[in-house]
Amino acid sequence: MTMPSRFKVVRTDRELEMPRVDDQLRAWGGELLLLPDRTPAPQLAQALADADLLLMCYAPITRAMIDGAARLKAIIKYGVGIDAIDIEAARERGVPVVNVPAYAEETVAEGAFALLLGLFKRFKPIQQAMQQQGWIWPEPRWLASDLSGKTLGLLGLGRIGRSVARMAGGFRMTVLAHDPYVDPAVAAAAGVELCPDMGAMLARCDALSVHCVLNADTRHRIGAAELALLKPSAVLVNVSRGEIVDEAALLQALQSGRLAGAALDVYGQEPLSLTGHALSALYAMDKVLLWPHLSFYTHEAMQRLQDETLARCLEALQGQPLTVASADPRLRAQTRGVRFVDDLG
Repeated sequence: MTMPSRFKVVRTDRELEMPRVDDQLRAWGGELLLLPDRTPAPQLAQALADADLLLMCYAPITRAMIDGAARLKAIIKYGVGIDAIDIEAARERGVPVVNVPAYAEETVAEGAFALLLGLFKRFKPIQQAMQQQGWIWPEPRWLASDLSGKTLGLLGLGRIGRSVARMAGGFRMTVLAHDPYVDPAVAAAAGVELCPDMGAMLARCDALSVHCVLNADTRHRIGAAELALLKPSAVLVNVSRGEIVDEAALLQALQSGRLAGAALDVYGQEPLSLTGHALSALYAMDKVLLWPHLSFYTHEAMQRLQDETLARCLEALQGQPLTVASADPRLRAQTRGVRFVDDLG
């Protein structure tokens, strides 16, 4: 199949550099417009009016933008989460939407487990003390905790959750999971006890790690009531989406001492900021590790992400059906311009 002689691509969120993608699109003859984070909606809509492809990561893509993009052949999310895209509007217009779901599964799992280790081993306060004092002695305030013998709860047991479970098993942790969409046999094969009652699972956890997608059902799935079920000695890790946790309730639980700690890579409002952000107070807490939404960001994962993004671009430009490799029902509900990978592991 041939490529169009001329085409326009809009890529949002240019702060996440994708040099191989950008260079290849230009080499194919494309006009590439790179837009920064927080580009105003009217400016983005104007850019899309004559665009053939939209590549986006975080930017909200609204119905008005999609309806105004008469030439748009595809929306390609170079990443996993699709909650910022009006999928229904795209489906009505027959504009395929795809993501890159598997590029960083093991990568993000490693990031989550590193954050969990950091909390248990008190990396933040000990490192800060070393930087300031040069050395510290084994006083009670530096006491850390073993992972061995502790219980880890997983909210979500997809591929990332199962990778975290495998790592936790290597540290001889007991692993529980709440996921209504997972077959008990799959959980058992992963060495995980599946818990239909999330509240009962939370009461047993020494740590809770969040690994589900964000949708209408999971928004604020962990709220004040759920946090209150955790042991006061428990910690929370979130590398999934900030809005899955009620962040105001989390902040209150940490400030009151109701929760022993948290490690966060994602936030309802990004970027996080030292001042003027609803969660700015977290920076001053020794028991909180803050990561700048970079648990996915490794050499290997970025290579995979760019490879898969270019493959989807090529399909769209050559008029082929776009490959949907995600099990997300919002993407699997598409009926035009897509083909599905059935073996999703």
